[in-house]
Amino acid sequence: MAKATFGAGCFWGVEEVFRTLDGVLETSVGYAGGSVENPTYEQVCTDRTGHAEVVQVTYNPEKVSYSELLDVFFDNHNPTQLNRQGPDVGSQYRSVVFTSDDIERNLVQQKISELQTSNRFNKPIVTTIEPQAPYWPAEDYHQKYLMKRGITSCHI
Repeated sequence: MAKATFGAGCFWGVEEVFRTLDGVLETSVGYAGGSVENPTYEQVCTDRTGHAEVVQVTYNPEKVSYSELLDVFFDNHNPTQLNRQGPDVGSQYRSVVFTSDDIERNLVQQKISELQTSNRFNKPIVTTIEPQAPYWPAEDYHQKYLMKRGITSCHI
């Protein structure tokens, strides 16, 4: 089993996309990349902790590769929007991939380069690549939020 951590705006919709992917064993929403230990949703929403809303994906690399997870990540948000996705604004909604080693970092850099040269996006990709940071699970009411409500998407 392996883990990957992605931030692509509000974590509810991002979690649902990954949760339903074949080869994904578990998803959890939370916070990463900030300066406060065990932050609360209210703290992160102030945009002063430095955390991003993220989804931590536990997956079986024999069924789904890290590169395939990156494809899903880039296919399901707009990586050209700096510190926002749709109506959600602030650095907590930034497009970010937390990488655990140089192999993952290189794969993300390669994917970004491919997307830039493909002209798929009219603007530069602003997704940041950050070293794996402590992951703090969000409050229970955020976990599997859309699934609990019978909703499959919250994307605009």
